[in-house]
Amino acid sequence: MLAQMDAAIAEESLVIAGDTPDRQLNAIEDQLHEDPRRIKLAGLFGADGHRIAGNLQSLPPGLAVDATVQKAQVTRVDQRGKEAMNVRAIARKLPHRNVLVIARHDGDLKVLVEMVARALLMGLPFAIALSLAIGALLTVRVQRRVTDLNALVRRIVSGNLDERIPVSGLDHPFDKLAAIANGMLDEIEVLVTAMAEVGNEIAHDLRTPLTRMRVGLERGRANSRTLEELQCVTDRAICSLDQSLTIITALLRIAEIDNSRGNAKFAKVALADLVREVGDLYDPIAEDKHVVLRVASSGIAAAYCDRDLLFEAVANLVDNAVKFTPAGGRIDLCLVDGENEYIIRVSDTGDGIGEDEREAVMRRFYRSDKSRTTRGVGLGLSLVAAITKLHGFRLTLNTGAGCVAEIACPAQPVDAVVDRPNSLNANLVS
Repeated sequence: MLAQMDAAIAEESLVIAGDTPDRQLNAIEDQLHEDPRRIKLAGLFGADGHRIAGNLQSLPPGLAVDATVQKAQVTRVDQRGKEAMNVRAIARKLPHRNVLVIARHDGDLKVLVEMVARALLMGLPFAIALSLAIGALLTVRVQRRVTDLNALVRRIVSGNLDERIPVSGLDHPFDKLAAIANGMLDEIEVLVTAMAEVGNEIAHDLRTPLTRMRVGLERGRANSRTLEELQCVTDRAICSLDQSLTIITALLRIAEIDNSRGNAKFAKVALADLVREVGDLYDPIAEDKHVVLRVASSGIAAAYCDRDLLFEAVANLVDNAVKFTPAGGRIDLCLVDGENEYIIRVSDTGDGIGEDEREAVMRRFYRSDKSRTTRGVGLGLSLVAAITKLHGFRLTLNTGAGCVAEIACPAQPVDAVVDRPNSLNANLVS
């Protein structure tokens, strides 16, 4: 408002200064006449400072001529007498050395400032009270949610893993935190349930060979009459111990893979070379079982992975195929191109896996009825699943004539030297 007042004062002074001398007097009188609020002031002074026209008694002291609008103290003279006041004024030098002064009283601005100040002072207590009330309300709501959360956490700690933090459905920080916490609780529940199942499976699978070994040792101690018979009992006990150690070693290997995300040696790996090495490793084994192993691997396909772990996963798939393919059967190990991915496929002509068992065979210690008579501990596919999960690859098992297992790896351009360590001594778990 002050800037608008200064602009109006400057414009009026330019208009009056641009008129002819005889019209300047009329313009000053007209301006003062149209002023019911008595806030306009004007004065025309001669070179010696005497007043020619207007309602200003004299030139304001200290008012610079031909400058911008300034503060000034003036004396107003009219039919009501004299009145001193503070104004905003501008002075312009005219031809014939006269000086024109245009001013306006700024009392309205002071009144407005006082009104705003009073309004703020009167409204401030209400604003503070309202803020305190809102703060108290929000504090109570937050404390209530925190109290409910503490009670929920206590129930979860006591063993109620199916409890979840309620979500109001609003875009609220507590809802976002609740969604994250619920996801964490879901994962914890899955892990705890899996650990419980694994513990039961370990107890079940270790109990059988240990019980068999104990009964065999008791019978051998009671019934063995010769050294040869006692040695046979001892050999059977050693076989049972080896089976138990194999189970423990396999479980430790899976745990090592599950916890090796930060330590895995990832690099670009040539998949064709890896597939050929697995084929070379299992070709003699397949030949001894009278099974044909065909390997189809070519091209420059590469994947970003830990070569030893991927080698172990593919080797376990081929080992299962050799184990469950009858004599005279065929196994195909090939590397094929997919959509933005490379697929390592292992197919055989064995009995295959039932569609209802495709998910179950991924669990630890699971063995289908078809494999009960085949030596193994039921951890091979669990190991493969752990390795593919570590790499973010996709493992699929297809049913049909025989079994088809695929590991899909995202394609990587081969623009650098590919890491090719020797993996023929990888740890295999069947």
